[in-house]
Amino acid sequence: MKRSAMLFGLLLGGPLLLSPLSASAQAPPPLTYAQPLGPEAVNRVQDRLRQAGAYSGRVDGIWGPDSQTALERYQQRNGLQVTGQLNQATATVLGLNPAELVGGAPAPAAPAETLSEAVVRNVQGRLRSLGFYRGGVDGIWGPTTQAAIEQFQQGRGLQPNGQLTPATAGAMGLDPNNLAAPAR
Repeated sequence: MKRSAMLFGLLLGGPLLLSPLSASAQAPPPLTYAQPLGPEAVNRVQDRLRQAGAYSGRVDGIWGPDSQTALERYQQRNGLQVTGQLNQATATVLGLNPAELVGGAPAPAAPAETLSEAVVRNVQGRLRSLGFYRGGVDGIWGPTTQAAIEQFQQGRGLQPNGQLTPATAGAMGLDPNNLAAPAR
């Protein structure tokens, strides 16, 4: 996995590698997680950095030293903390939605009226098991199911639109490509 695959992340602390001598003298470092970005998302970031005048390299979907330097330059010019990481604040100032970067291009939501009874039952059952739905698992998409989807989306930091988007289905543990399949 290239360095580019670890671009997007929330930094919770310092370096993970400490010498044995310094590790015993200090508290253990906090856990760090970086969400991988695919080539399409890297293209979008590079393109936005280019539009902002911070990047002059090729928009090629590969995160290299030029992209890294451009991101740091952009953060500095825009009064952001210079982390060299595409964090929430940097993505927002760039005009990018972090959820779309991680999930690729936003896929359309499944219109409730086109969902089969089996899919709606599966969604209702999953929402119930997650504590967001108290109605009957009847396969009917109604106001209670709609409200449960919205509450779930709010609770997971997703756009609370009440639609069963691929991002929402994935966050629920459902396969966005097979909504009738049991939860993972």
